[in-house]
Amino acid sequence: MKIALLGYGKMGHVIERIALERGHEIVLKKTSSTTFEGIQNADVAIDFSVPSVAVENISTSINNGIPIVSGTTGWLENYHEMVELCNQKNAAFLYGSNFSLGVNLFFELNDYLAKMMSKFKEYNVSMEEIHHTQKLDKPSGTAITLANSIINHTDKNNWAIENPTPTDVFIDVKRIENVPGTHSVLYTSEVDYIKIEHVAHNREGFALGSVIAAEWIIGKKGVFSMKDVLDLKYCNKITKI
Repeated sequence: MKIALLGYGKMGHVIERIALERGHEIVLKKTSSTTFEGIQNADVAIDFSVPSVAVENISTSINNGIPIVSGTTGWLENYHEMVELCNQKNAAFLYGSNFSLGVNLFFELNDYLAKMMSKFKEYNVSMEEIHHTQKLDKPSGTAITLANSIINHTDKNNWAIENPTPTDVFIDVKRIENVPGTHSVLYTSEVDYIKIEHVAHNREGFALGSVIAAEWIIGKKGVFSMKDVLDLKYCNKITKI
């Protein structure tokens, strides 16, 4: 499989190593100082860039008939525009707020727990999200996916990272050096609390998941998520932006 890497930072380097270990070839390493020349030679593109260029990366791939897997977060105000473009071009597009197998299982657990807890109004739900200091978007795409699932199943209407109202899911966002990613969901009452948490030890899981997604999307048409790749029942697709 020939891969175009759209974004060649820390994640891009890890993806490259894992892809090569799995017998694939890198035909393009797109950075801020290079062009898309050579993307036509790719079987699939993997986008781990920054929010300001994600839409360009995704649309360029789609317009060139290259299936695109994107793990860049912070650009989701344009998500539906990319879905529409994908459908118009009869292309293949997969967005994941997190490609880790463990996180996607965590999504499923969070979704199921939110359904259960919706019946117990004495519990208030909140979240904590911790990432390294280089992460640009706040909160993380993973935290937004978790929060949207809670919103879909409870009486909460939105999420907030400051000055939350009683109808908001409060996300306590922290940026700490060398933290790959920690996400917690907490249900608190006057007598106890229930907490679920996922802690990433490194970037390996994210990179491996993106390569697996790229392998999976070859030959397919449509808009997908990691739910489709891993065949998980409850994992969230984007329903609210």
